Parts: sequence; structure tokens; C-alpha cells
Amino acid sequence: MPKVCGEFSVRIAPESLSGVANESSISRMSLDKQYTGPLSASGRGEMLAFMNRDIGSGAYVAMERVQGTLDGLQGSFLLHHCGTMQRGTPGLTVAVVHDSGQDELAGLSGTLQIRIEDGKHYYDFDYALPPLA
Repeated sequence: MPKVCGEFSVRIAPESLSGVANESSISRMSLDKQYTGPLSASGRGEMLAFMNRDIGSGAYVAMERVQGTLDGLQGSFLLHHCGTMQRGTPGLTVAVVHDSGQDELAGLSGTLQIRIEDGKHYYDFDYALPPLA
């Protein structure tokens, strides 16, 4: 399975919520990312989150559409994020949504790891594509 690594920038902005979500202390944010390196793409999506800052526990889910090139192949795909925090201990899974790949990325599968080092965001993306017909 090929693996590519690179850097990305992310801008998160608060968005409005439904009345039900507002009463639940849930927050909603838009995501605007720029990936550089072997994944040269923009990512845009939305995130729902809850955090109990008093004890350091919470969770978030997000859907992100990534459009650009992956190892020179043009197309788009969706990423599904599922993050947790249990009393300060993080857990995160970011995976390609099955059958979401388009154009030259049709059939794409994989998982993406996020690292934050010295205030910068990095990705490690393990992926697979079906053999060319």
C-alpha cells in the first residue's frame, strides 16, 4: 500500500446550529484545508463537536471533500473523521469513504493520520487504488 506524507494548513470557522444542537452544547465548524506534497489538494467540509473542558473529554465527527491530485492522479474523494478525547487522551480515525473517489481516484481506499509538530499540521496517508484496466 503506497504511503505519502506532507503538510497541510487548516482554517476552522464556527457555523450556526439548529436549536436542538444549541441546547446540547454541540458546536459546528466549517473546515478549509490546503494539502501540500504528494497530496496537493484542497479540503472542505463540516465538523460537529462536543468538549467537556473541565475533564478533557469529548468527540467530533467530520466529513471533508478533498479535491486535487494524489501522486499525480487528478480527482476527488471524501474523508470521514471520527475523533475522541478521553480525559486528555486523544483517539482519531480518518478514512476514505468507500466508493467516494472520482475521476483518476475512482476506487480509492485508505486511512490518513494527522500529526501536529511544533504547531504545524502533517498528514501520513496510506492508500490503495485498484489496478488499471
